[in-house]
Amino acid sequence: MTRLAIVAALEREVKPLVKHWSVAEREYDGKRFKFFEDGVSTVLVCSGIGEQAARRAAEAVIALYKPDVMQSVGFAGALDPTLRVGQIVTPWRVIDGKDGSSVNLENGSAILLSFHSVAGAEQKSKLAKAYGAQAIDMEAAGIARVAESHGIRCMATKVISDELDFEMPFMEHFITHDGQFQTGRFAGFAAVRPWLWAKVIGMGRRSTKAARSLCQELRRQLNGELKNTAELDAGLRV
Repeated sequence: MTRLAIVAALEREVKPLVKHWSVAEREYDGKRFKFFEDGVSTVLVCSGIGEQAARRAAEAVIALYKPDVMQSVGFAGALDPTLRVGQIVTPWRVIDGKDGSSVNLENGSAILLSFHSVAGAEQKSKLAKAYGAQAIDMEAAGIARVAESHGIRCMATKVISDELDFEMPFMEHFITHDGQFQTGRFAGFAAVRPWLWAKVIGMGRRSTKAARSLCQELRRQLNGELKNTAELDAGLRV
């Protein structure tokens, strides 16, 4: 039985966590998904970037695995100037930037804004003031809405991958309609623009640091969950 379903946007965000997990490719609603299974009670799927991609993956994992809990994980931008790359954010509330509606999550102490596009530094500052949020992503609101519609508990664990004043270099132009990031096209774009090289190298280092931090936190959470489950099972057998 699957107790926890994790949805991330991209595999690079969670690669250190799932590198030894088994992989299953399954189809749902005409689309194939790659699921990472830990062999115990957790499944992870990478949805692609954006709310619609996240919704599709969340619906698929619920239909195929019937989890008790959903978790949105991955990279987030800082809206709080004190947050640094690699810091973990666990929101208790996620706000949908499209209409200002929100969903309360389990645990957490921060507010996360899910926005419809990649936000630049100036826009992030404006969004921070408008919504009172500490971090921004593009998927959590979609996942939370799907979980809510199915009556499934939902939580989120995000890691800061870019700070408040960091300006993303035209990333949105390389996201496909189904939420995939075109790494090859972006590399070609950056290769002929030397003024972007330092920023792109810095982005790579930030992403690596953020992924390691996120996966360390997720391992800690999963180890705690497994311990609690084992103790509960032992108690039921007494």
